[in-house]
Amino acid sequence: MSDHFIKRIAAELQLPANGVRNTLQLLSEDATIPFISRYRKERTGGLDEVQIGAISDLNDKLTELDKRKNAILSSIEEQEKLTPELKKRIEDCWQMNELEDLYLPYKPKRHTRAEVARQKGLEPLAKLLMAQNAQDVESSALPFVKDLVESVEDALKGARDIIAEWVNENERSRQMVRNRFRKEAVITSKVFKGKEEQAVKYKDYFDYSEPLKRCTSHRYLAVTRGESEGFLKVSITPDDDNCCEDLYHIFLQGTGPSSRQVKDAVCDGFKRLLKPSIETEFAALSKEKSDDEAIRIFADNLKQLLLAAPLGQRRVLGIDPGFRTGCKIVCLDAQGKLLHNETIYPHAPQHETGPAARKITHLVETYDIQAIAIGNGTASRETEEFIQNLRYDRKIQVFVVSENGASIYSASKIAREEFPDYDVTVRGSVSIGRRLMDPLAELVKIEPKSIGVGQYQHDVDQGKLKKSLDQTVINCVNQVGVNLNTASKYLLTYVSGLNSVMAQNIVEYRNDNGAFESRSELMKVPRIGPKAFEQAAGFLRIPDAKNPLDNTAVHPEQYALVEKMAKDLKCSVKELIEQKELRKNIRLENYISEEVGMLTLKDILEELDKPGRDPRSKIEVFEFDKTIHKIEDLREGMVLPGIVTNITAFGCFVDVGVKENGLVHLSQMADRYITDPSQVVSLHQHLKVKILNVDLDRKRIQLSMKGL
Repeated sequence: MSDHFIKRIAAELQLPANGVRNTLQLLSEDATIPFISRYRKERTGGLDEVQIGAISDLNDKLTELDKRKNAILSSIEEQEKLTPELKKRIEDCWQMNELEDLYLPYKPKRHTRAEVARQKGLEPLAKLLMAQNAQDVESSALPFVKDLVESVEDALKGARDIIAEWVNENERSRQMVRNRFRKEAVITSKVFKGKEEQAVKYKDYFDYSEPLKRCTSHRYLAVTRGESEGFLKVSITPDDDNCCEDLYHIFLQGTGPSSRQVKDAVCDGFKRLLKPSIETEFAALSKEKSDDEAIRIFADNLKQLLLAAPLGQRRVLGIDPGFRTGCKIVCLDAQGKLLHNETIYPHAPQHETGPAARKITHLVETYDIQAIAIGNGTASRETEEFIQNLRYDRKIQVFVVSENGASIYSASKIAREEFPDYDVTVRGSVSIGRRLMDPLAELVKIEPKSIGVGQYQHDVDQGKLKKSLDQTVINCVNQVGVNLNTASKYLLTYVSGLNSVMAQNIVEYRNDNGAFESRSELMKVPRIGPKAFEQAAGFLRIPDAKNPLDNTAVHPEQYALVEKMAKDLKCSVKELIEQKELRKNIRLENYISEEVGMLTLKDILEELDKPGRDPRSKIEVFEFDKTIHKIEDLREGMVLPGIVTNITAFGCFVDVGVKENGLVHLSQMADRYITDPSQVVSLHQHLKVKILNVDLDRKRIQLSMKGL
């Protein structure tokens, strides 16, 4: 572990160096991010999972940079051009673009114009012109007219090509042009002639121009998508004249004939080599920055969706609504097991309202249903109204549930394994019902990027997106905790320290031996050794275990400490958990040791206060305005209840009960200035919105939250 890395990571992330060092040490020992953030707070100084993830990512980035340095040093050394000064500069460099600038003069050349000129023996002429002393450049070039050089102009052109390459490879000139790009580059896009009709969704970018530094991530990704689809021509460029003037200051020494040759070469070097190179660099940097922002928003949305309020273990009737194909009905027990399925046709064209109503009330009674979950897709509002108007023999809560990703799940290998004898429509209805009971347990079965709470997810770096979303799922699963005796193998896979094989082995052990009675029994499962147990145990719960600590987030390594607390208070651990007055007498400072500090002790006490507490909020029933069913029902000025369906960099989308979601632009989200929509709203939040504008042709709804 390099001290250079530790110092740089600590400085860049503004974290204590000791915390960074210990975090990297723990990561190198295969400790997981959730485990480190929860159970090694003394070692890290209380760093959370976001900070630990940032340390891990930056360490990976620096490791890649270090590999590149070594490759560059080897290449230059093989050329026998590595001086002690150059070696030190490369070793001290921590920016990839600066590192590549240092390497550029030594990089093996392709068949460039400058290389062709060198092979013709024109490099001495280029050096002569660069000195800018020659008053008669034609006479200076004449001795080089031989063999492959056909004329004086041919010789001068070759020399200028070599000078142009020197300009491109000069560190100072590259940095100067880079600074111009940074300060004044403009991103421009224009539609290709004749493609206006095909490219109509990019209409805003047909003739678009904006300073690059002010171009938001979603606009940049929209423009580059239009470019990749062949509709837009995109460029990033500073003021060419300003750049050339800067370069003239570096390379020109006068106004004589040789200086004019150099001036032409400098201008050519900028336009043909330097500018395209830096433009590519800035396009890549802008793409990376936009990707990171889009991925951050997607991960934030996914976290909110995964941590959505669960109904809990209730008997649920799930409905995947539809018109012509009917509404697919499933009845689930409190553990999500499928008990019954069929199809009803309450809507057009069949209009079998009476039989459908009798069937629903019969199923509610027969299967002792406690809640109904309706998917929010086609015919959702009509189905909700139909269900709400029925009379039941008990109080039934009705919820509209997001269908995002349900079709992906229903056709997946996981769904086929769970329900080999049922078709996709039944599997989709089961998923809708289970999402109401426990969104997290159900959504982990779907590839995160298919859940549909991001934007431009197909345009961003797919490796980076997968890593971020997978880590988000892992953090959420471990934040909530998992019931060891009811969790599916798909949910167990995301538990800290476990993999798919271990998860499968846990399920098989459970099937063969019955429910786990203690966490320690986990060690009997094949492939789960001391390391996996250490990483996983604290995140697994056993509600009816003999040891009450097995249903808490207290790690088994601290059981002895809790038992000592109970012994000092002359009570049992069970009594310590149940009686708040007893816990008030615990003096935490008496239990500080080399291994256990105040951070861990406070965590333990907090867990004893609320053992096994689900950190997710309580679910609330939401109702749309009963007079609104389609976009034509909307009028400017209406104030309606809505539910947030997606959050982007430029605002949020809200469902007000029609097929199309409306947009609340960032400028309409609050009566104060905000830069991030998540400062104001969260996914699936219930709120009031005002209709600002309805565009029936484009099916667009503009909304406002101001003053509501």
